[in-house]
Amino acid sequence: MNKKEKEKYKKKLLERKKEIADVLSEVYNETKEVENTGIAMDMADKAESSYTKEFLLNLSDTERKQLQLIDEALDRIEKSNYGICQTCDVKIGKKRLDAVPWAPNCIDCQQKAEEESY
Repeated sequence: MNKKEKEKYKKKLLERKKEIADVLSEVYNETKEVENTGIAMDMADKAESSYTKEFLLNLSDTERKQLQLIDEALDRIEKSNYGICQTCDVKIGKKRLDAVPWAPNCIDCQQKAEEESY
């Protein structure tokens, strides 16, 4: 992979990282709002508040996992092994990296990992 391509992917990764950081900040603020809503809530309000809080926290957990993958991809760019499958050492396809620039594995290894997790 040439330097220009690496810079393109690095830019994509940094943009996505900023988007996620913005979402996490918003989720954190919304969670605090849910916690600080009125003291006198009936059971339905408490249930809705609890569901909303759980939903927001799950969303942020998913976003945190993606942030970790992005940081790992940025690290691979710096170490010059970006675009190489972390499982089989085969070059990851350009279409895959365009779609998921933080992908640590080629399509075949990713599918195997997903099948094994079921």
